[in-house]
Amino acid sequence: MNGGSSELRGGDVERVRKMRVTRPVLGVPIDVVSWETALARIADWADKKESRYVCLCNAHSLVTTKGDQRFAEAVEGADMATPDGMPVAWMLRRLGHAEQERINGPDLMWRHCVDAERRGEAVYFLGSTTETLTKLRTRLAEDFPRLTVAGMHSPPFRPLTESEDQELINSINESGARVVFVGLGCPKQEIWMAEHRGRIRAVMMGVGAAFSYHAGTLKRAPVWMRNHGLEWLYRLASEPRRLWKRYFVTNILFVLGAVRQLAFDQSDSGRSRRP
Repeated sequence: MNGGSSELRGGDVERVRKMRVTRPVLGVPIDVVSWETALARIADWADKKESRYVCLCNAHSLVTTKGDQRFAEAVEGADMATPDGMPVAWMLRRLGHAEQERINGPDLMWRHCVDAERRGEAVYFLGSTTETLTKLRTRLAEDFPRLTVAGMHSPPFRPLTESEDQELINSINESGARVVFVGLGCPKQEIWMAEHRGRIRAVMMGVGAAFSYHAGTLKRAPVWMRNHGLEWLYRLASEPRRLWKRYFVTNILFVLGAVRQLAFDQSDSGRSRRP
């Protein structure tokens, strides 16, 4: 896994922080952003202790926004929504952004940990199971021996009570974490982050199955499959009964939506937004 650096020269950090360019993909605003800029933006927010959240969007999540209003509003309100899946990155390329890369959850988390260890920034991990978090802690200690892990928490698989939620908020804020990696799964993690912006004093990143990949409890597709947009096929082959409907139905709907958008040119021109 390549380690990235978020360092930019001179006033570049302030420039990328202020200027945000998005393009709608199936009606959802997705950031036109490089790895360097995405990492720099997150590092800048974290350094300033700003309450922000980042969504990582693939074909499944974009299709899901059509039938889930709360989820759609959460993604629309994100401070940054990156093209997590190759099909989403390909759409941005077809819409005029030829250099757009796939900015995915597992790699974004790992690359940020490289920078966080160097800067002495504390990070927090919320989600998954206790077993996975234990294995993840071991892996992090091996790869990032100087990384400050402010805390790890596996919440129950049910809605938290108001008092439990406040206790979690206090725990995260008191831990000193500047970034919270959220692995609750889509759409739960995006809705949770949207509801906690302004309450969690840190940057929240919804990274999906990243904890399981890096902990080794879930095997990730080979790099060549990820680079060719075939990670979904690898996951489908691994868990066909659970995932067949998700991938076949949502992939078809995504393709139909993409063809319609490109054919009728319903996307507007790139627009600059202040985060």
